[in-house]
Amino acid sequence: MLNLSEFSESLIVHFRRAENLREEAVHLTSYDLNIRQLCDLELLLNRGFYPLNGYLGKDDYLSVLEKMRLLDGTVWTIPICLDIPEKLAEKVEVGQRIALNDQEGFLLAILTVEEVWQPDKLYEAEKVYGTRDSQAHPGVKALLNQSNAWYVSGPVEGISLPLHYDFRDLRHTPSETHRRFTQYGWRKILGFHTREYLHCAHREMVLAAAREVGASIFLHPVVGLEHPGSREHYTQVHCYQEFVKHFPANMILLGITPLAERHAGPREAVWHAIIRKNFGCSHFMVAEDHGDPFAGTGNSLFYPRYAAQQLVAEVQGNTGIQMVAEKSMGYVEDKGQYIFLDEVPDNIKVKNITSHELKRRLEWGLDIPEWYSYPNVVAELQRAFPPRSKQGFTIFLTGLSGSGKSTIAKVLMVRFMEMCDRPVTLLDGDIVRKNLSSELNFSKEHRDLNVTRIGFVASEITKNGGIALCAPIAPYEEPRAANRELISRYGGYIEIHVATPLEVCEQRDRKGLYAKARKGLVKGVTGISDPYIAPENPELTIDTSRMTPAEAVQEIFLYLEEQGYIQ
Repeated sequence: MLNLSEFSESLIVHFRRAENLREEAVHLTSYDLNIRQLCDLELLLNRGFYPLNGYLGKDDYLSVLEKMRLLDGTVWTIPICLDIPEKLAEKVEVGQRIALNDQEGFLLAILTVEEVWQPDKLYEAEKVYGTRDSQAHPGVKALLNQSNAWYVSGPVEGISLPLHYDFRDLRHTPSETHRRFTQYGWRKILGFHTREYLHCAHREMVLAAAREVGASIFLHPVVGLEHPGSREHYTQVHCYQEFVKHFPANMILLGITPLAERHAGPREAVWHAIIRKNFGCSHFMVAEDHGDPFAGTGNSLFYPRYAAQQLVAEVQGNTGIQMVAEKSMGYVEDKGQYIFLDEVPDNIKVKNITSHELKRRLEWGLDIPEWYSYPNVVAELQRAFPPRSKQGFTIFLTGLSGSGKSTIAKVLMVRFMEMCDRPVTLLDGDIVRKNLSSELNFSKEHRDLNVTRIGFVASEITKNGGIALCAPIAPYEEPRAANRELISRYGGYIEIHVATPLEVCEQRDRKGLYAKARKGLVKGVTGISDPYIAPENPELTIDTSRMTPAEAVQEIFLYLEEQGYIQ
């Protein structure tokens, strides 16, 4: 069973002890944590995960899965475990100490190993998420595909919290928020968890809930899993800073917290409530779809509506934090005010703008009405997300060798260079192979790595307002999908399947690859000895056996103009 300690300001040791630990760590096995693991460690060390003082042992872990409680009966709903690769697990022994580092190798803590075991991840998925299907739930997919196979447990001694150079004044620890609330004279504090942009309706909703329970407000959005260079991260925090300016003075405190969300529905909601209790909140707002992986997407919810509210309310006597139902509001233009949606008469029309519609308006440079959002918040959004005509974008051409990808890309480059409105970079398959991936062979693993390397470079170009023209064969869907997900965070992504038939590509065969492959002289030639998996949903499909390169480029330009990328 995991040892529990009395509440203290943090698990960070005294600086004299830290000096000794740093000397000890030189001789210890070390492990560099990924971003998700760093978020967990930070909340362990700063006591956001109180009463835990380390990673769950197997008995506590199973108790959390089966009963949503630690062995001593304390309510805890999400297993906090340190996953490690098999090679490290084979070397680790009980009683051994492991140095835990950040991604740059900076020492953060030392773990004393109490147990090492291989969990049943499918069983964990079923208990935590309610399904074993990785295609049905992104949390299950992350658990099964993105975490290591072994768990190690034991208490940690903290040497330093993970370093952050951004928004330091907002990164309050639980001990800091407790002191703030005491200084302000706040006894009732309503915690509000979010990872979305906030607008006028959110202000009215939070204020109504605060009035209902007579509480001040702790706005505590989640950050941490985005890349430090992500535009989205900075924009969100800037928008939160602008949003809180519209509250009465001395009524709201803004803080940000690193949290690796699991999207485990009702369990997630209880976990969030416990964390806010540790930060000093007496009440916690829970949405009807709180913790659902598809909340706010327009897709069907995975968990029953209101289940999160019900579970948080059921255990509030044990957790010590009161559930406050989050009630959505809409704008009634005739009255010039927001009212709760469940109180709207049938004859009253309610106005609203969805997150999807907001994104569309930003992309097309359309007006965002003041009844929906505040001008200072909108200004931050418009600065970060300019219209498509001013964004960077990537054109990703994929197809067989000889299909005409490179020719189309070169003609596109000339056309864009003539326009002179954005920098243009050509990432042709052969050029990348020579200059970026020269050490790679043509195995599936290396082909995928080559494509994701192209995607990374294209994402940087797109993020900085340029145009990336990519023309690899890219025969497999998975790395293409990964590139779409990455690049779409920063700008446009247009996938074009150059679907020229194989027999036409063989007739062209400028490199002689197909002829050699047919004779068995070379292996791994896409279309002959290796498969080509056509894109599932490309923006455009072009067959160069039916049109000239100039005609193909014209079709692409017509699409770009229609979608607002060029004017």
